[in-house]
Order: sequence, then C-alpha cells, then structure tokens
Amino acid sequence: MSHQDTLQSRTMLAALDIDGTLARSGMTQIAPTVKAAVARFRADGHHVVLASGRSLVGVLPIATELDLTDEWVIASNGAITARLDSRVPRGYELEDVRNFDPGPVVRLARTMLPGVRVGAERVGCGYDVTHLFPTGQLNGAQQTVPADLLGERSTTRLVLRGPGVGRLVDPVRAAGLTALLAEPDWVDVTAPGLSKATALEKVRANLGVDPARTVAIGDGENDLEMLRWAARGVAMGHASKMVRAAADEVTGTLDQHGAAAALDALDSGTTSGSGVALSSPRTM
Repeated sequence: MSHQDTLQSRTMLAALDIDGTLARSGMTQIAPTVKAAVARFRADGHHVVLASGRSLVGVLPIATELDLTDEWVIASNGAITARLDSRVPRGYELEDVRNFDPGPVVRLARTMLPGVRVGAERVGCGYDVTHLFPTGQLNGAQQTVPADLLGERSTTRLVLRGPGVGRLVDPVRAAGLTALLAEPDWVDVTAPGLSKATALEKVRANLGVDPARTVAIGDGENDLEMLRWAARGVAMGHASKMVRAAADEVTGTLDQHGAAAALDALDSGTTSGSGVALSSPRTM
C-alpha cells in the first residue's frame, strides 16, 4: 500500500449538524472551543461536512465562520449538495439539487389550513413566501408571491408554518414526498427519499472515505438518519431521548461544547475531549 493509500485509509469524515450542535438556532456565532476543534480535526487530514436543515444561504455563513473553503456542504435536509470553492465568485459549486413540484402540497395545505404560511426555497437567494415570515425564521431574502404562482415553481424545500401543521405530515408523505415535523408548528417538505444521510453517502463515496471512518454529530429529529448512517453516531447531550437512542454515543450539550469534545475524541483516539466525557463509546 502506498503512503497516499495509507493516509486515505485513515481519513475520517465528520458530518456536523448546525442548529443545536455548532450554533444556537438561527445564529452564526460558534464558540471558539468548537472552531478550534474543527480546525484541529481538518489539520490532521480529515473532512468536515456541514449537514443542515438550513437553506444553502443559511449554511454558507457557518462555513465561513469555520474557515471551510474547500469542503462539501449539505443543505435543506439533503436536497442541496454543494462543494465549497474559494476560487469561484460565489464561493461554491452546486453538485446536486433535488427539486420537486410543490403545487399539490401548497393546495393541500391551504385547503386544510387556510391561514398557513408557505415558503419555497430559491437556491442561493432565499424564499418565495405567501406571507412574510418573522425575521430570523428563514435564511436569505423573502419575496411575497401569490400562492398559485408559488405552487407553479419547482423548489428544493417547502416550509409550512402555522398552528396545526402537524396534521399535514401524513398526507404529504402519502403523496410520496418527504415531510418532517421540525417544530410543533413547522413542517419541512422535500423531494421523495431524501435525508441528510442520502446526500452524505454520495459525498462519502466521492471523497473515497471508508464507510467505517464516518461520524455524525447532531441533536434533532432530522439527524436520525444521519446518526444511523454513520459508523459512529454522536448525539448532543440536550437531544431528545429518541435522538440519543439512535446514536452510538452521547456527548456534552451545546453549552458544554459537546461537538468539540466529540471531534477531539475522534482525533485523539480516546473517548473524551474538551473535558466532557462521551457515554457508550464505540472505537473506530
């Protein structure tokens, strides 16, 4: 085996959720402890892939905060995969974009819940919306458009917001689309069969990382598939019981910089880091 092959066989891929894992929901500030751990992990030759429910314009500031200029990012729960490239004007190249026809969902939502807010992602820009969402709830610019027009344009991600939207999850899934109840009054809709895990598997294969050298760190229900996909799934300490049960290990909370602990543990080959112990460790 050549030296290059040996290095490749040791390379790890760490898939990192953003909201609740690296930063507070909707924020871009990341604790210096976490930033330093990410830098050390990458300096040792490993890959860091941001995998978020945020739209692409919401993921990019986090990549900048972490000084990621040549890695991959996954946005909109797997609907968008982009490769960061500081040499191109916008700083990234789109590698995979999965659109779907939102019309049936828009009509269903407005029939069942006439007052529902609907937002359709415009990749790299923001959202077309039926009604403006409160500041901070959506990433990027918002453009108000009639519901009929919004439903005619294909999109990567549809956001349904309002009391009772959980009632829409089963009908949307029955129509063959991916529906995720992100919050009690928030549903994300994407194309069929998508998750962070489906996008991550393609990135892993592209990078040539051994499946046994993958790790995922997250805290939300949209991280479940990703945690099960990884050879080593790590749940944040504040995650729900269901998310923690899906993981191989539990690290510290966001306030305890649990993501840093997990990354340092991986890089050092130990089961603790940054002063926070990981429970139920599994050696890679």
